[in-house]
Amino acid sequence: MPLLLLDLDNTLLDRAGPFRAWGERFLAEIGAPGTDIDWLVSIDADGLTDRWDVADAIRDRYDLRIPSIDLVDELRDGVVANTRLDPLVACALRIADDAGWVPVVVTNGSVRQEDAKIRGTGLDRYVADWVISEEAGVSKPNPRIFALAAQRARMSLRGAWVVGDGPEADIGGAAAVGLPSVWLHRGRRWSDARFAPTRTVDSLIAAVSVVLGG
Repeated sequence: MPLLLLDLDNTLLDRAGPFRAWGERFLAEIGAPGTDIDWLVSIDADGLTDRWDVADAIRDRYDLRIPSIDLVDELRDGVVANTRLDPLVACALRIADDAGWVPVVVTNGSVRQEDAKIRGTGLDRYVADWVISEEAGVSKPNPRIFALAAQRARMSLRGAWVVGDGPEADIGGAAAVGLPSVWLHRGRRWSDARFAPTRTVDSLIAAVSVVLGG
């Protein structure tokens, strides 16, 4: 029973779509041009930019008097409100589980993700456990977080695979711990010469198929 170590945002749960939906609504509410959504998506950088920095950038661009803390909460709550578990993702996780794999979420970010995303979407019913960097005290790509995930599942890392969309955090983390990996490209080209994914696919269903096929 090997481990299947899975990223959360834009791997198990779509974040890009919910962020764009929130951004379009927010821009309309403050009277900003709808075309500014491209700027907002760029500033967010797929969630890699700290929320406080995103909030400050928004306040500066539109000369808003909204306190940064309120804007941070608005952003977080708006994205979560639009986040859903794709039935195809649930199906892929069931297939992996039926084939003897043990799915464990390994994600960077706040512990609020547990209630807001993992439990709130019902994802918790399809995974064995999860490790969140804020609680763990270590973030991807540090190999320790993957070792902690194995410890939480009471399993060995031997035979495990890592699946994720993050070149540095997921694929770089897999390389650092010596595990094979599947990269969800999401329309991007691989460009990092330091390491590379074992396989590249366009969906979680395809990633699970690769893992099950060895």
